Amino acid sequence: MICRLLIIFFLPFIVFSQGNNFKERPSFEYIQLESGPVVDGDVLNDKIWDVVPQLSEMIQSKPSNGEKSSEKTQIKVAFSSSVMYVGVMCYDSDPNSLVVSDSRRDASLDDDDSFLFIIDTYNDQQNGFLFGTNSAGMQYDAQIDNEGEGNRSSSRQQSGVIGGTNLNWDATWVVETKITDEGWSAEFAIPLKSIRFGSGLNKTWGINFQRNISKTNEVSYWASMPADYNFNIKRVSLAGKLNGVSLKSPGNLKFLPYALVKASHNKAFKNNKFNQDYGADLKYSITSGLTLDLTYNTDFAQAEVDKQQVNLDRFNLFYPEKRAFFLENAGQFSVGSPGEVDLFFSRRIGISGNGSIVPIIGGGRLSGKVGNTNIGLLSMVTDDVDEISVKKNSFNVARINHNFENTRSSIGGIYVSRDRIGLNSVSDYNRVVAVDGVWGIGKKAKVSGFLSKSYTPGIEEDDHAFRLAANYDWNLWRLLASYTEIGEGFNPEVGYLERNSFKKPQFMIWKTIRFDDSRKLLEVRPHIYSRTYWDFTGKLVSSWLHVDNHWAWRNGLEIHTGVNFTREWVFNDFNISDLTINPSKYNHAEAQIVFITNPNKKLSFNNRSFIGGYFGGYRVSNNLSFNIRPGDKFNTSIFINSNNLRLNNGELDAVISGLNLSYSFNPKMFIQSLIQYNNVTNLFSVNARYGLIRDANSGLYVVLNIVKDDDISDYTNYQQITIKYTHTFDILR
Repeated sequence: MICRLLIIFFLPFIVFSQGNNFKERPSFEYIQLESGPVVDGDVLNDKIWDVVPQLSEMIQSKPSNGEKSSEKTQIKVAFSSSVMYVGVMCYDSDPNSLVVSDSRRDASLDDDDSFLFIIDTYNDQQNGFLFGTNSAGMQYDAQIDNEGEGNRSSSRQQSGVIGGTNLNWDATWVVETKITDEGWSAEFAIPLKSIRFGSGLNKTWGINFQRNISKTNEVSYWASMPADYNFNIKRVSLAGKLNGVSLKSPGNLKFLPYALVKASHNKAFKNNKFNQDYGADLKYSITSGLTLDLTYNTDFAQAEVDKQQVNLDRFNLFYPEKRAFFLENAGQFSVGSPGEVDLFFSRRIGISGNGSIVPIIGGGRLSGKVGNTNIGLLSMVTDDVDEISVKKNSFNVARINHNFENTRSSIGGIYVSRDRIGLNSVSDYNRVVAVDGVWGIGKKAKVSGFLSKSYTPGIEEDDHAFRLAANYDWNLWRLLASYTEIGEGFNPEVGYLERNSFKKPQFMIWKTIRFDDSRKLLEVRPHIYSRTYWDFTGKLVSSWLHVDNHWAWRNGLEIHTGVNFTREWVFNDFNISDLTINPSKYNHAEAQIVFITNPNKKLSFNNRSFIGGYFGGYRVSNNLSFNIRPGDKFNTSIFINSNNLRLNNGELDAVISGLNLSYSFNPKMFIQSLIQYNNVTNLFSVNARYGLIRDANSGLYVVLNIVKDDDISDYTNYQQITIKYTHTFDILR
């Protein structure tokens, strides 16, 4: 029945999508040099670039879709036996107006004058490696899976990764830039050992280039993109082609030991601690596409802290993964519905249910590609922690996924297990198995899904989960229809469930209307979205109907005006802080307003507001962020997330406020801090980090943590400073 409904809903668009009404993709030929250029950012004065043909000009995606870029861009690509070189000259009529908003590695380039490129080294039209820089020479790199779809946010600093875009992947590479009277230029040197590719002769890579021009809010591509709101460089199925690539594996063996010292003072328990520790990682490229990672006594002292949250409902909060070891190649292990049903969620390894750290003794990961088949094997062992009654466990994940060439289609499976190690361990385990697949219908439509089953001692029934979804994305239309079902006994202990036991149909209809250049208004994006949750007795649990329109101006201003219609059926009491929500059926409507100013300016802000009914009363919610950028080195954001609840049985004013501060001395040295206060828990925290990056994933970190909680029942008051140094030994250099 579900399949029939999806086919009926999408049939007209699937049929329409078979036609090719989009331009032929541009291409160029592989060139290998005897020696590479001097990487100093000076493209125009390096004679080596003179023998490399210039690529065709770039085409605007916005504001004037299909028109040539307003500024000239010269792009050249060449290889040596071990390095990929990209040289670009970004001409600019007013170089004094160049915008650099942040110089930290992997900071967003959306608001900068910037240049990016993506390479789909297996030409599978789904995955790639993304590199970029701005005129200040910062480094931006990411792994792209499933054309960037699947993660909640692209923000490295707070959102980690759930498939899609992995900003926490850091490769070893070099970029240098130069500003002249004619604009700015950049030279990239990407060692082939830093990426995965298929060895051999006459291979074809997917490739595309993007330039952002800040003063006009312009985005241009070498392989042009449709005007649709969500089309970007990560759409490797629309990339151009690099033909004739003939490379062999350069070999890669790296040893990364670390040492740290940690001093802490706990005022709550009136004690001081001093610890020192060490460990190491080993990275070995078995082939050009397959990498083995080993880790011993794994430490994550430099990982960014979580943003605080207040649970205003009865379901699980999501905290993203931010630990570097688990974030590398994370997309290969992502199966499910990201942020709602994740069959494997790496935060279950090394972090207990209450957030306490569980020591990781060690483990390994084999990941990469053999032909058109992605392979991922992960095995980790965690230690006992008597204070929180956590026992030693082993965690194992096996993932295989085969991409069908030139189809955007794939089929795969995953196995996830947790096994207690030691006495009485025979009946203490959890298993999850699943199959999943994607059927790409041309460039415009896609059908995807998974089917899973869990195995837990004592649970014998209703331990299944599945999802079937179809989407169409073309001609300024976005359509989505899906059905998700989570059985009452489904128990992925090494995964994540936002809520247990439900049946959920959902759909979305989205239309973008783009205006001509004579209008100050760039586009409007009306859309409607619905999701409904039912239990297995046929009772409605909750539903959300969202009707909205996004108004986007050419100057970067956006206003979203929407209304939400909600229904909640509460069967058992639950608490929001000190407020008790009683069993009842709640039907409400609320207004939703979003205001976003031009982020390219030195001062910008955005705010998302909800005003309307909430569990028998009403709620006023504001998520406000002020961003201050006085120059290219100093960056500040102030955020205030407030929820004012007025319910029948009480009131709650929940406020989380904070301050993000960062200063980049240069692209490799920075100071960053996150200061937060939660008035519900009366928790005050400071996380400050100094980083001196020597190489990818190595260097010196100094981390200061201050936490104060005045709750007598859970009193926490401590200060901690950690100094950690990691060194990379490139054994095969």
